[in-house]
Order: sequence, then structure tokens, then C-alpha cells
Amino acid sequence: MSAGLAAPLIGVWADQHGRKRLCLVFCATYTAACLCIQVPFLPILLMGRVLGGISTSILFSAFESWVISAASSHALPQSDLSVILGRATLVNGLVATGAGIFSNQLVGLTGTFGSPFIASGALLILAWFVIRGSWVENYGGTSEKSSSTSELTRLRIAMRIVQDDPRLLVLGLTQTCFEGSMYLFVFLWVPSLQEFSTASLPLGYIFSAFMLSMMLGSIAYTSLLAMSSEPSLLTHAKLSSCVCAVSALALAVAVSQPSAHVRFWAFCLFEACVGMYYPVQGMLRGTLIANEHRATLSSLFRVPLNVFVVVSLLTGVESARSAVLTASSLMLAFASVMTGVVIVPRVDGQTVGSPRT
Repeated sequence: MSAGLAAPLIGVWADQHGRKRLCLVFCATYTAACLCIQVPFLPILLMGRVLGGISTSILFSAFESWVISAASSHALPQSDLSVILGRATLVNGLVATGAGIFSNQLVGLTGTFGSPFIASGALLILAWFVIRGSWVENYGGTSEKSSSTSELTRLRIAMRIVQDDPRLLVLGLTQTCFEGSMYLFVFLWVPSLQEFSTASLPLGYIFSAFMLSMMLGSIAYTSLLAMSSEPSLLTHAKLSSCVCAVSALALAVAVSQPSAHVRFWAFCLFEACVGMYYPVQGMLRGTLIANEHRATLSSLFRVPLNVFVVVSLLTGVESARSAVLTASSLMLAFASVMTGVVIVPRVDGQTVGSPRT
């Protein structure tokens, strides 16, 4: 709920006051969230979740907006930006794989599930110094113009832009369907695999396997672009449709097959799609959304996403996980069809130039 309520303002603040500044705020708020988890007192734990929700909204809007704007200001060709986003997902998967193994060992050594969060806080402090010392600030438009525009005005303009462009509506729909399914998957993969085992599962190692799958997805994305003569907007629109379709298939297989091994590999396939999804959608957002409102729109898309996740969790997803995974599969299939029907025809023949400014 905190992520959904904070999302619109987070995007506005990033465009208005600077993406780098919000990324620094992310490091501080998520470090505080990691510390709150260590306190066995419900109000403090809830405060940690509120800070975690705000941090998540920053993570999935300000960072991407900063790197796309920085690439544009340095006049990087779109092919280089594709490589950057693909490699970012690859490195993210590599680090997460190591983090899963390290966390599994750390919990074994300390005997507490809180220890990985302390390690995360230390890395976030390091990230704060790296961002502060090496990044250049950028805004949604010029800083003077940004400062003179109120938050509500920016939100109204952003909503009008989405209403006037069907491609952006479908882009937001895809984000809601895919990332909503992904967040529900985070809640469901453990009980789904535990259905077939009475023994304790090596969750850290399973998580690492998922992250390796995500890395393979990012490698597949880079390889597919390398085979293309020119990475185009049409190519990314088709990839977005295919990623949603394969994700829908993976979740459908996981639900329909009463086998731990089949379900595990289906989940790995879903994670590989996650590895392709982030650079593909990042390129589509970077091309279709103007720089002036990029963070605002990226955050605005997260409002229905968070509403969907909250409503789903309130229905008791763990006791009805097959139904939830089935619904997620159907939503992903719908997003795939809508992307193919709305975005692909409207960008056919267009090539990706520089990110919109």
C-alpha cells in the first residue's frame, strides 16, 4: 500500500528535484527499512515495510529514468543503451545469485534471518557514496522549469499524455500484469514447491537458480538484438509480446503439472522471462515516454500494479495459489495480445532513435 500511495509523488519528485537525489534517498530509506526489520516490535516492523514500499517505488522509476536521460545527454546510440540495460539485468542476476548463496550461509552461521538485511544495509551505504561521488544530476526537463511546476500539475499532464496515446496505456497494462504476477510469484514460489516435500528446502540455493535463469534471459535478450541488423522499436514491441506469452505458458505449466521438478523448471523459465522483460520494457519506456515526464509516468504505471497486488494478497493467495497463478497466466496472455494488437502495428516501420526528450 505504501508503494502504491507513494508512487505518483515519487515520480514527480524525481523529475522535479532530480533523479540522482531520489536514488540517494532510496539508499537511506531502504537502509532504515533493513534496520527496522531487526526490531521485534510490530509498529517498528510496519514502519520498515512502509519505508520498503517507498524505496521500491524509487527503485523502479528513478534509476531507470536517470540512466536513460544520462545516455541521451551523452548522445549514446540506442544500441549502446540496449546493451547497458541488458548488461545491467545480467549483472543484477549475477549479484543476486551470489547474494542468495551468501545469505543462505550467513543465516546458517548467525542462526537468524535478520543477518542478510544487515549485510544489505552495508551495501546500500556503499551505494550511497558511489552515487553521490560519480553520478551527474538530471531532471525532467530543465531544473528551472521543473521547479516551477507543481506536483498536481505534473500528475494531470502525465495522465493526459497516457490517455492520448494508446501505446502508453498498453505499456502500463503490461507493467501491471507482468510485475504484478512477478510480485505474487515472490509470495507463492516457496509454498508451491513445498507442496511436494516434507523436508526443509534449500531456499537460498533455489533463489540462486532463479537468478541464474534471469541472467540467461538477459543474455538471450542481448543475443537476439545482436542478430538484428538494427535494434528497432518494432523489435522491442514484439519481444515484449513474446515475453508475456512465454511467461503465461510457464505459469500455466507450473499450475497444471503436479511435479516438483516440472514446477521448478517452469519457475526457472518464468525468471528467464523476467531477465528479458526489464531491458525490453526499459527500452520501450525510454523511447515512448518523453524525458520531461519519464519518472512521473513510470511511477504512475505502478499505482494499478500495487493496487492489484494488495487486493490479491488480501484474498489469501497462499491458500488459493493455484487460482492466483492461473489468473496471472491469463493476465499475461492478455497483455501479450494487447501488445501485439496495439503497440506493434503503431510502431511498425519505426526505428528507435535517441530516447525522447
